Amino acid sequence: MPEARTWQFRWWRNAPQEQRRTVRFVAASAVTGLVVATGAVAAAGPWDSGQRKAERARSAAGSATRGERHAEARVPLADPVLASLGGQPGATGGKSGRAAAPAPTRNGLTDTLKPLLDDGGLGPDRSASVVDVATGEQLYGADQDTAYTPASTVKLATAAAALSALGPDHRIDTTVVTGKDGIVLVGGGDPTLTARQGTADASLRTLADATARALKARGTTRTKLTYDTSRYAGPAQHVIGPNENIAPMSALMIDEGRQDDSDRGPAERSADPAADAAGEFASLLRERGVEIDGDPAGGSAPAKAERIAAVSSPPLSALVERTLTNSDNDIAEALARQTALASGQPASFEGAAKAVTDRLTALGLPMSGAHIADGSGLDRADQVSAALLSQLLARAADPGRPELRPVLTGLPVAGFSGTLRSRYGVDDHAAGRGTVRAKTGTLTGVNSLAGTTVDADGRLLAFAFLTTGSGDPEGAQRALDRLATAVAGCGCR
Repeated sequence: MPEARTWQFRWWRNAPQEQRRTVRFVAASAVTGLVVATGAVAAAGPWDSGQRKAERARSAAGSATRGERHAEARVPLADPVLASLGGQPGATGGKSGRAAAPAPTRNGLTDTLKPLLDDGGLGPDRSASVVDVATGEQLYGADQDTAYTPASTVKLATAAAALSALGPDHRIDTTVVTGKDGIVLVGGGDPTLTARQGTADASLRTLADATARALKARGTTRTKLTYDTSRYAGPAQHVIGPNENIAPMSALMIDEGRQDDSDRGPAERSADPAADAAGEFASLLRERGVEIDGDPAGGSAPAKAERIAAVSSPPLSALVERTLTNSDNDIAEALARQTALASGQPASFEGAAKAVTDRLTALGLPMSGAHIADGSGLDRADQVSAALLSQLLARAADPGRPELRPVLTGLPVAGFSGTLRSRYGVDDHAAGRGTVRAKTGTLTGVNSLAGTTVDADGRLLAFAFLTTGSGDPEGAQRALDRLATAVAGCGCR
């Protein structure tokens, strides 16, 4: 042992400066990560096996047109999602442990945030709400009850509604059933169904394997293929029209209708996702020794058709995380339609909007002036208040609402993941890196940010900032990041 210590000392003394810094960083990171992770698990309870699926997959959003605009950078993982809660909503028994962390005062937050909220880069209309997650009390507000266009921050509402309606373990099935004169591929509304090679939960290749086996076991090597998209109703095209940010809505599609190998961000989309998916399925069956007569045709499955094969989406918790981390419009709209189906509404834009609104109302959120028009936030007719978004985030941390937890675990982490990966690198808001976790919203003239952070005293706060009318999107983005960083660094008493 003395020899080992001597060797270590000599190595350290002779090691290059860069190597010494690396060793210090790794050691400090390991210790800090262990301490924070232990605190987060103890304070926050179960968190999808202890980590975010979206972060495991190193999700990140690409640049977008007429929607989210984000560059991509490679960075290490951030700290656990809810380190140092500073108390939990609905906690009883007085202040103890993390609940003893002091909350910032209204005057302290006002002194800190008001000058930043006056930044001209935010445009003429802006609102703000900061809520203490432990108590649900609003600590700071500025026009917080006025509804504004939220852009993609409305995905928080979509996610909460879907989780409330269906639960985090719900999966969406894509099935093959027997038809009158062949087989029917029935779309369930899973936008993550993929025809690409890999190990995805919902693989069209896996479905083709199972279907070919089942048919051959029946002595069938030639059949007719019909595809059923009747689970969805209403117009397929979003109000913004054909757009690289979203495919036509269909209960049957593969790879979100993308015409390239991307899995996020803008891309050329199929004009008829269902027909393309059915055509690909027919090709896969032929490769597996099952001939398909003619081209697949649209139709309906018989009422009591026999299921012969199926694949399922990832659980709803993972779909929510992917939606929020990458600001995925296609999955968001699918979540809204699944909410409609669970609520007895037509799976259309209109039916989904009503179902989401009803679920948010049932959660007791402040709905004054709110108008939900779609699930993704691409529709400018969406209107929500900063108070609604901040209260929704606080509700998602409530131990009494564990089904809503993926709303928090899916939030992008500043400087590390998703649509915040390339942000928070400038000196005046670099302190927010790894601490601010928030959903972004960007349309032309609209910029928003809503999420959570742990302040300097260890108190968990939820915030929402909505702005309209800025002619400088990058300036508005930087101003929003400064606001969130100020909340994170605030003792504010």
